[in-house]
Amino acid sequence: MPKIGLPAWTWLSPIVGSLLLFGSKLGGPYDLVLAIGLVACVLAAVHHAEVVAHKIGEPYGTLVLAVAVTVIEVSLIVSLMLSSGPAGAGLARDTVFAAIMIILNGLVGLCLLLGGARHLEQRYGQAGVSAALATLAALAVLTLVLPNYTTSAAGPVYSNSQLAFVGLVSLVLYGTFVLVQTMRHRDYFLPSGSAAHDEDAHAAPPTALAAWLSLALLVVALVTVVLLAKSLAPTIEAAVAGAGAPKAVVGVIIAGLVLLPESLAAVRAARADRLQTSLNLALGSALASIGLTIPVVAVVSLVMGWPLSLGLDAKAMVLLMLTLLVTTLSLATGRTTVLQGVVHLVLFAVYLFTTIVP
Repeated sequence: MPKIGLPAWTWLSPIVGSLLLFGSKLGGPYDLVLAIGLVACVLAAVHHAEVVAHKIGEPYGTLVLAVAVTVIEVSLIVSLMLSSGPAGAGLARDTVFAAIMIILNGLVGLCLLLGGARHLEQRYGQAGVSAALATLAALAVLTLVLPNYTTSAAGPVYSNSQLAFVGLVSLVLYGTFVLVQTMRHRDYFLPSGSAAHDEDAHAAPPTALAAWLSLALLVVALVTVVLLAKSLAPTIEAAVAGAGAPKAVVGVIIAGLVLLPESLAAVRAARADRLQTSLNLALGSALASIGLTIPVVAVVSLVMGWPLSLGLDAKAMVLLMLTLLVTTLSLATGRTTVLQGVVHLVLFAVYLFTTIVP
């Protein structure tokens, strides 16, 4: 294994994680072991996605990472939905909203703060970021705000036909963005300038054997994550309920878990003065989180006949609109400093606090 450059933990984690499934019915302290295995498999999955991404280059690399992370997120949401039944109607909404707030405020804020503190001012391509934000704003409002104002179905839900239509629209928007990012205007998303001096950005790509092995291990890790998540779903919900926390905290836990490895990659890129790569990772993940998650959970909802509550409450809508406005203003000039980072991190702190203390 050392000959192909894959650390031992990256191929041991999926194997050990799959073996842990044989004791998934034990419960009790064994659930902690399953949780550790789940985190290890998530980290391994993203590592292998990074290997594949490095092999195929930008901007395809960040797309692979975003899709891999979203597959993990969808698997966790669907597992919890299946274990909760109709009671989990708002889980997808809470998780997608949490992912948006974590990415646009927490992750982007941390990248801008740490990158600005180290390099004073950072630059990036305005065209790609603007395209991503325009698509993200449309997806967020159509999926999380508009359901509160339609009249075909009572409450913050879409009717079946509306849900199917919005799921299709989400796929169209995300698919069009991917087409622009990878084919028609891929130069909008390519790092330039200071990135040329970063050793990590120009390290030798992995061998073909390493890339194919990572692709196989990525599939194994993702399947293992799905099965481990299904086993841990009741425990996660019981722990949140036992702590007396709002149900929305479950969505924060899921989003935080799946975004942690990619967040570390984005922060590393920002500290290395590769803000374009950092923003590609962050905004691409936010887009995939909505554009791929909503269609999948919509299908699950329609097939199972369960309600799917997508509309945010008034407090969350205010935070979402403020976040989209501030992000648009912060990333409107092609240059950032620590100030924008602090503003986003303050908004993230407000989101976390008002989620726990609504």
